[in-house]
Amino acid sequence: MKRVMKKLFPVLLVIAPLSVYAQKVYELKDASGKVQVNVTVSDKVVAYSVLHEGDVMVDQSPISMKLTDGTVFGQNPKVTKVSRKSVNETIYPPIYKKKSIKDEFNEIILDFKGGYSLVFRAYEDGAAYRFVSKLKKPFMVESEQATFCFPNDPKVFVASPKGRMNEGKKDPFYSSFQNTYLETALSAWNKEEIAFLPVLVEGKNQKKICITEADLLNYPGMYVKHGDCGYSLEGTFAAYPKTVVDEVRGLKGVVKSREPYIAKVEGKTAFPWRVMVISKNDTELLSNDMIYKLATPAQFSDFSWIKPGKVAWDWWNDWNIYNVDFRAGINNETYKYYIDFASKFGIEYVILDEGWAVPGAADLLKVIPEIDLKELISYAKSKNVDLILWAGYRAFEKDMDAVCKHYAAMGIKGFKIDFMDRDDQHVIEFNRKAVETGAKYKLLIDLHGTSKPTGLQRTYPNTINFEGVHGLEELKWAEPGTDQVVYDVTVPFIRMVAGPMDYTQGAMNNVIMKNFNAVYTEPMSQGTRCRQLALYTIFDSPINMLCDAPTNYMKEEECTKFIAAIPTIWEQTLPISGKVGEYIVMAREKDGIWYVGGLTDWKERDVEIDLSFLGKGEFNAEIFKDGINADRVGKDYKREVTRISADKKLKFHMAPGGGFVVKITR
Repeated sequence: MKRVMKKLFPVLLVIAPLSVYAQKVYELKDASGKVQVNVTVSDKVVAYSVLHEGDVMVDQSPISMKLTDGTVFGQNPKVTKVSRKSVNETIYPPIYKKKSIKDEFNEIILDFKGGYSLVFRAYEDGAAYRFVSKLKKPFMVESEQATFCFPNDPKVFVASPKGRMNEGKKDPFYSSFQNTYLETALSAWNKEEIAFLPVLVEGKNQKKICITEADLLNYPGMYVKHGDCGYSLEGTFAAYPKTVVDEVRGLKGVVKSREPYIAKVEGKTAFPWRVMVISKNDTELLSNDMIYKLATPAQFSDFSWIKPGKVAWDWWNDWNIYNVDFRAGINNETYKYYIDFASKFGIEYVILDEGWAVPGAADLLKVIPEIDLKELISYAKSKNVDLILWAGYRAFEKDMDAVCKHYAAMGIKGFKIDFMDRDDQHVIEFNRKAVETGAKYKLLIDLHGTSKPTGLQRTYPNTINFEGVHGLEELKWAEPGTDQVVYDVTVPFIRMVAGPMDYTQGAMNNVIMKNFNAVYTEPMSQGTRCRQLALYTIFDSPINMLCDAPTNYMKEEECTKFIAAIPTIWEQTLPISGKVGEYIVMAREKDGIWYVGGLTDWKERDVEIDLSFLGKGEFNAEIFKDGINADRVGKDYKREVTRISADKKLKFHMAPGGGFVVKITR
């Protein structure tokens, strides 16, 4: 496979200094004038650069796309037409972290001889470009050159795929997209590694560039590696799968051989956007909307059936309920217990994770004898609770229409689909087909076991969540040295820029680092109890799990009532302060109720919050903060109910690995 990959990913064009050739520069600025894109078309190549307030964020970077018939979009380019447009409108997303999004950009379209175009957009907070094919016949893409050159040696935050074993060696394109971030100078990053998107790059004056992609619907996902033009990152892609073998009880498809191309294309096609989000301050990344704005608009208009909410989850806690008179496990008695718990605390859903379908058969229409789904659905309905089912992707793919039709008719409200573990073109198309089929039968789809979001949640708003995150499940088997606390204050500035995260927080067994152990059946979290509570405000997650056992939650009713009431979608999202890898303070509002949450790394930290965003007046505040001994016992916390004034400031002390959360009502 290594030999094949070298063949697939050559440097398409060797770039001589552009001044050698005749060239024309097309300039594009956003409405504010902060972001400037320069597109340089010479006799030989197309390149671009991006500036922010005069600072070079991305230097001259060549781009092209090679087809298997030898055609190269971007080589020997001849511009046939130039068109421009400006857009200033408002998007009202049905499921999101904000009630409305201002969508304002300027765009330039360069049409080239040979049946293709390049589209560039400039926003106040970044830039993006995409290739568009106008060819009438199907073709195959051999490789794409997506380059990001930097004017100096920048600091980068990269997460490399761990790579699962495949044919006796690690396959970097076979992974769960779950790893912590390495903070390093680009020059010091291992040249043999690749990183999945998004990646974060520090530019001039400590500005940040978050590199990712948007509107990925029928093309492989992009990774980045060291480029060849000085300090640079260069896109790389998994080739199209040729041979796929069912593994893991038939639930997962593992690629054993690949084609000498990365994508099959149906002629006229708009390829994914290559996105550069630019932030002057780290906190700007926490509420960025570029991925949503660049995505294809919703493909249906009735969103009334899409119901975000919380989920009582069984798998993380290993079905370990206790103080009951029945044997806990994957059976009706256990799930009725989960349903009763969800009903008591107003939790909208219970999920039946892996194990409810007959193991080994990979047939989602065969249910184990210990589960009577009709009875469970009826029981849940009587308690005002709905059910979601887990599915391995290969089992779901076999006949997704029949599976969705059958379970939707029974009253199931959605599927959590797992084990994709790739983002070649085949899996990206599977994701799209799964949510499209889910929408047909009014089912929510949680794309677990997959890569980062790229805007599919806008195109099909029933795409209620995505994994592609080093979530709390990792602590069930974490290797020594795994630092989830630092990850928690890093991932919102990088992965969360792309979209919501199925992180699955809510642990009630909370320990400091030296007391942490990876325990599969009775797992724990790193950091304090209040940290777990704050994650429900900090992380975007329209369908949000309560990962711990109902028995544990019922012993901690004060905390459980609080997190069960936190919304999962918002009308306002307001970053207050923070620095990537160190700490975060954010505020969010829904129906006039504000939640303010904070997290720190392993350093204890004092923060002060200006409450002027509340408007004038007096307010009631319910506060959960680290207890005085939280640096020794992670479960130590203090709850206070008090009155606050918008003209005052709130002060909090966070223990190492700690946090706080405040609910504010008028």
